[in-house]
Amino acid sequence: QLQASGGGSVQAGGSLRLSCAASAITFSNYGMGWFRQAPGKEREFVAAINWSGGLTDYVDSVKGRFTISRDNAKNTVYLQMNSLKFEDTAVYYCAAARLRIGTSRMRNVYDYWGQGTLVTVSS
Repeated sequence: QLQASGGGSVQAGGSLRLSCAASAITFSNYGMGWFRQAPGKEREFVAAINWSGGLTDYVDSVKGRFTISRDNAKNTVYLQMNSLKFEDTAVYYCAAARLRIGTSRMRNVYDYWGQGTLVTVSS
């Protein structure tokens, strides 16, 4: 139900925009999140947005560089990533959680996961 895209290879300091298109769910009923998993590490929270787009949350390491947004008319959530660093290299996953209030950083709150898209940042 979630299809992530937009990953690729970029030099440090560059930008990428990830997209995640949802299907077969009532998108506006779901809070959305982005997580990432680097080689040999656990999957970690990156950013989340509530159902309306009026509330966002970010892990400290991406604040000021990444922006999460959503378009409920297009059933799509985005992650704009600027000033990319080598340590941002990971597989990025989008996820949907049936939350009507707030956002969540907890993986087990999310009901659906996308397949992941690889972001590689070269230094």
